[in-house]
Amino acid sequence: MIDDEPQIRRFLGISLRAQGYVVAEAATGAEGLQMLATGAPDLVILDLGLPDMDGQEVLRDLRAWSQVPVIVLSVRPSEMEKVAALDGGANDYVTKPFGVQELSARLRGLLRLRPDSDAAAVFDDGHMRIDLGRRQIQRNGQAVVMTRKEWLLLAMLMRHAGRVVTQPQLMRELWGPTHAEDTHYLRILVGKLRAKLGDDASAPRYVQTESGVGLRFIPSDW
Repeated sequence: MIDDEPQIRRFLGISLRAQGYVVAEAATGAEGLQMLATGAPDLVILDLGLPDMDGQEVLRDLRAWSQVPVIVLSVRPSEMEKVAALDGGANDYVTKPFGVQELSARLRGLLRLRPDSDAAAVFDDGHMRIDLGRRQIQRNGQAVVMTRKEWLLLAMLMRHAGRVVTQPQLMRELWGPTHAEDTHYLRILVGKLRAKLGDDASAPRYVQTESGVGLRFIPSDW
């Protein structure tokens, strides 16, 4: 449960634990993402109005590497917000104030539909090891530190390994629809990512540019 309101976390925590659930709580988006990366939750309840980052941003980051069911729980009632959350990968949207019985029913429904596993993607070619689930990267045994944007770009490409991810899709997911024309952002980010991976644009081992189309992550068996 990622929500900055202590009273909501307390109220929901008591109710869910009484129903037999094990509940982990986070008050910020960054804390929530860290918990999700190191744990293996069956479902996420996500507020949109977080103090450090918007819940839509948390959802976008999470969907780069996990398909865990997400219920958005928000005070924002507008249709536009609901559509944005659902398009961004949320499985359901519940508006505050809410009824615990209704929320519990929606939660049970999503858990029934959940696949048996949501295995994290791992890439390891003997030199580079990338573990999406743990958000860990090692290059020749040394940890590689990446910014949130660098990590999100790499995770998006890895999820579609061997396939081209188009430039418009990357721009939309990384910076939003208002920055569709700011393609220099992507060029700079790709350059930084390649530098940290030790990749060579002229003879790529990990990130390949398809001129005029987009980017491709090269699988280890290529």
